[in-house]
Amino acid sequence: MHASIKTTILAAMAVAATPAITPAFAQDLDKVTFATNWLAQAEHGGYYQAIADGTYEKYGLDVTIMQGGPQSPGRPMLVSGQVQFYMGGATGAINAVKEGIPTITLAAIFQKDPQILMSHPGKFASFPELAGASKYILSADGFTSYFSWMKTEWPEFVEEKYEPYQFNPASFLSDDMAIQQGYLTSEPLSIEREAGFAPDVWLLADQGYHPYSTTIEAMKPWVDEHPDIAKRFVEATIVGWSNYLYGDNAAANELIKADNPEMTDDQIAYGIDKMKEYGIAVSGDAETKGIGCMTDAGWTDFYNSMVEVGVFEAGIDVSQAYTTEYVCQGLGVDLFK
Repeated sequence: MHASIKTTILAAMAVAATPAITPAFAQDLDKVTFATNWLAQAEHGGYYQAIADGTYEKYGLDVTIMQGGPQSPGRPMLVSGQVQFYMGGATGAINAVKEGIPTITLAAIFQKDPQILMSHPGKFASFPELAGASKYILSADGFTSYFSWMKTEWPEFVEEKYEPYQFNPASFLSDDMAIQQGYLTSEPLSIEREAGFAPDVWLLADQGYHPYSTTIEAMKPWVDEHPDIAKRFVEATIVGWSNYLYGDNAAANELIKADNPEMTDDQIAYGIDKMKEYGIAVSGDAETKGIGCMTDAGWTDFYNSMVEVGVFEAGIDVSQAYTTEYVCQGLGVDLFK
């Protein structure tokens, strides 16, 4: 059965099993599609929650989640108008401005990017000491983005130690002085399962690398034509995320596993635990202004830091990459525990 069909069926069952929610808008729901950037997982939980508990319906929306994956076509589909919303990030949004593509970021669900480096237990006492690793196993994107920032902040990091990441931990596991990139909510658990030890984790966001992550992007012309739909989608998603992290998320997790049958309960639980432990969604401005909050200063500071390390050229009008119109209004804060 096709993933989106399974999601629809299970969502209907989940809504039927919960108290009825009277739609606050017209009975005819606005249909929209949200494309994620990877396979369904806890890091997408708030969107599935808003389907499972009827929040999108309450906001007058019929939402389809189109999960991504390797070589996901989500962004091209957004640009071509095949989907209305896309799970993006600050770097992609700024690149779109540079290339003259009129995307606009409406919310940043993650205040902290979950990108990490991992090392073997006890080998390094501080982040700068990672420069002394035998090799840096990084993706090509990581090498050209956050590694450029690392080299500028700590010149001890040298390109000669770069090794392309093959999305396989064998090279890391065979060398206890190596470091490897990962995702806070995923790779450390995989290492623990495979090798029997928990790696030391270094969250780049806690070292000063601050791009907004897991954002909601749309095409600006579409938002200009449908501002009310955009507003409702953002607000319902914020409520969904608040409920997912701090409420009953069982039905949402069933939808995640329906779309991604390889996802396990313990992986989902681990992901939720790490998102909360490290303040991925709820930290900084989001603590008092709600999940999804973005500020002019946050965008400008990240852009300027990337100009400084040569990732972006000076002169890009970063204000064209986002709008703060729909966020930072305290929605869902009462649900935080």
